[in-house]
Amino acid sequence: MALDVSNPSAGIGSNSESLITPILPRLSNQRTLKSSIGCSGIGLHSGVRVAMKLHPAPANSGIIFKRVDLVGGGSEIPARWDRIADSRMCTVLATESGISVATVEHLLAAFYGMGIDNALIELNGPEVPAMDGSAAPFVFLMECAGIREQKETRRAMRILQPVVYRNGTKEVGLSPSDSSLTVDFEIRFAAAAVGRQSCQFNIARDIFKSEISKSRTFGFLSDVTALREAGLARGGSLENAIVVDGDRILNEGGLRHSDEFVRHKALDAVGDLFLTGHRIIGHFHGICSSHADTANLLRMVFADDANWELIDAPIEEESPGEDWIQPLQEAAIG
Repeated sequence: MALDVSNPSAGIGSNSESLITPILPRLSNQRTLKSSIGCSGIGLHSGVRVAMKLHPAPANSGIIFKRVDLVGGGSEIPARWDRIADSRMCTVLATESGISVATVEHLLAAFYGMGIDNALIELNGPEVPAMDGSAAPFVFLMECAGIREQKETRRAMRILQPVVYRNGTKEVGLSPSDSSLTVDFEIRFAAAAVGRQSCQFNIARDIFKSEISKSRTFGFLSDVTALREAGLARGGSLENAIVVDGDRILNEGGLRHSDEFVRHKALDAVGDLFLTGHRIIGHFHGICSSHADTANLLRMVFADDANWELIDAPIEEESPGEDWIQPLQEAAIG
């Protein structure tokens, strides 16, 4: 049979429009951990040794921190932008009564990068353990615990119009994008070992794990005394941070990436952005910005409903090695 290409409906029939089924995007389900898993380590700023345990959580619960060292069984702190209590050198979340947990950004970045929507984090101290100063140890924990799908559809936050926060020469912004979250960052430091660096990444699981998660936090030797006098960096060491002295990297073994500094800033941004409570369809840019700048950006975004909307999230591209995620039909639903 030959079709008349000059007449698209030829050979199809007069009711051809009724036979055309629109191709709809497959929707993504929420995910949580398959089992509980724990670790312990020193808090980067508090210097206190803390034990932490990650637990599966029901769908639609989000990421929740729980202080179990406090009288009465502790207090739960949702990982949300409106719980930010301090963002000078790290992101601190707190309840209305002042119970807090600090340095949540690396762990939150790992949850986002690994595609985990719901989890309960128990801590017996005031700060998430620093581990090696990156998100890689947390990624390892999540892979060991396993990840399973839940029956509820994931909701994504789609950015509808550009929102920019400027603080002198610093700038952060979110703008619309056709794909899932992309992050680009630029930093400029006088220290020759850092200098000017930039990066851009699509925050997919495999890219996050291989290109971002291993990048460590960093600081400058000249700032150590002042930070400790301010009650910060008391647990910092060459084991959990890159230490820079002018043109020198003091850590044995040097850097994990030639641009590890800016990659860590991208990691921080991913963690702070997860305080929206959702995966983001949009583009983030940061120029020499800090946790505080990102916190202010989130306040601006949520100040106007015209900036964003929640939609059923289309399924994200999976890497070939994702068979360690337990599919819905094999999982008990939590």
